[in-house]
Amino acid sequence: MWTFFSTFMGVLVGLRFRPVDTSFYDLFTTSAQHLVGGAELLAEMLSETSDKANVAERMRAAEHAADETTHAIVKKVNSTFVTPFDREDIYALGSGLDDVMDMMDEAVDLILLYEVKTLPPELSEQVEVLQRCAELTAEAMPRLQSMKSLDDYWIEINRLENTGDRNHRRTLAKLFSGEFKTIEVLKLKDIVESLEGAIDAFEKVANTVEQIAVKEG
Repeated sequence: MWTFFSTFMGVLVGLRFRPVDTSFYDLFTTSAQHLVGGAELLAEMLSETSDKANVAERMRAAEHAADETTHAIVKKVNSTFVTPFDREDIYALGSGLDDVMDMMDEAVDLILLYEVKTLPPELSEQVEVLQRCAELTAEAMPRLQSMKSLDDYWIEINRLENTGDRNHRRTLAKLFSGEFKTIEVLKLKDIVESLEGAIDAFEKVANTVEQIAVKEG
């Protein structure tokens, strides 16, 4: 009887405390750190004195580095027998982080391609929201391993996304106020939508983290 009990408890412990590859958390942290750098480049791009071609080139390099990290996450999922949490959630989180970088890269690229010389000051407010989202996300990723103290993260990201929505509406109202020429409105609207898309993508990442924490908690 004792042998059976010991074996049974051993199985339970093995299931409860299964060995996992902790390098996943390092990859998520690296991915989020790419976003901090991307947000900084986006802020630099908005400066009237910036060398926009140079900033765009550095952003492309940053986006490529982020892609490499995303590919590393996917490769590790496909080659790892036991993952720290559900494979679908790992894919979703890795993809979500990559989507944020893509949207920021798009905004920078549009500013360069459209040769926009003067940007409404309201765009700086959106970039400040993006920078804060990036910082919070980079701080949250290492805590995935313990799944602790993450609720403040997604609550604050949600608040920032609401702030971004308000900024977005005010910016659109200004664009259509008659202050800008039609062609400028069309160009700026594309940039504004890219910034909004990046903020929404940050909220999607936070929602994914919340779902993982609930399932694993």
